[in-house]
Amino acid sequence: MSVNLRVVWAPLLASAALAGITATVLGMPATWLLGWAGLLLLLLALVARWSPVRSGTVAGVLGLVAVSVWPLPLVWETGSWLDLCGVAGFWAVPALGAALAGGYLRRQATRMEQAVHDARRDQQLELARDLHDFVAHDVSAIVVQAQAARFVAERDPGQAVRALERIETAGLSALASMDRTVHALQEAAGGPTAPVPGLARLPELVERFEGGALDADPVAVRELSREADTTAYRVAVEALTNVRRHAPGAAVVRVAVRRAGAGTELSVTNSAAPRGGGGLLARRRRGGTGLAGLRARVEAAGGTLRAGTDEDGGWRVCAVFPAQENAPR
Repeated sequence: MSVNLRVVWAPLLASAALAGITATVLGMPATWLLGWAGLLLLLLALVARWSPVRSGTVAGVLGLVAVSVWPLPLVWETGSWLDLCGVAGFWAVPALGAALAGGYLRRQATRMEQAVHDARRDQQLELARDLHDFVAHDVSAIVVQAQAARFVAERDPGQAVRALERIETAGLSALASMDRTVHALQEAAGGPTAPVPGLARLPELVERFEGGALDADPVAVRELSREADTTAYRVAVEALTNVRRHAPGAAVVRVAVRRAGAGTELSVTNSAAPRGGGGLLARRRRGGTGLAGLRARVEAAGGTLRAGTDEDGGWRVCAVFPAQENAPR
């Protein structure tokens, strides 16, 4: 309903209520007053549903009074004060019922609007996490490789060319991540969508990471549910991104997927970075959604996440997910 109509209902009810009270005082025919009371009941429901609270309350009180007093002239001469109060109270019940019906519809509409608002907010947070988890990883790789190419270009042009190739690969991956984000927006609008990457793309991810080593048990990967699979891939992306940001000089980065008891464990471990090896990227960018948001994702998939200093002074991120029921062993 348009905003103009929302504003109109309260003044319309107030005018109709005053007219009804005046007609009651002037002694208009009972059939005419009864029809007028029915109109007031309809307006009461509309005001309770649509009107602003302040003006709607004033108009609602006038409407309640008008509906309650219309039959009083019929019993004024023969009835006692108790009879008059009883008649007014009797006709106040349908007036209150109309107001409650309109208020109920208003409450339901408000709850629906809040649900839509919350869903949109969740979607926005999801997109923000996707951008952080995937695009930031590839952009960090581009920055690191560009820094490396700048220092080796004069001494070893061949290394610079390979760095440019890695920059190209990371740029294409960032574009693919942006495409997935656009597909997610299209899905929200009813359009087609693209699958979210899982651990099947883990070898490609580690291959793009210079110095990375992968040890993945195919059986452990197959035991993951779809949600845990995509979440585990996000853990790997976030952990490798943090290595690039905060420990770009780390000589060894190991990614492992193995069975752990009744579940599957994904771990990303990097050796300690040399002192002063943080580089421009580490100094310029610190933070993001970070481990807190990642831990929430892992727990939502039924797993647990641990992160901390390793025995050799490096950093280790470990996520354990429950095995999927009826998964192949």
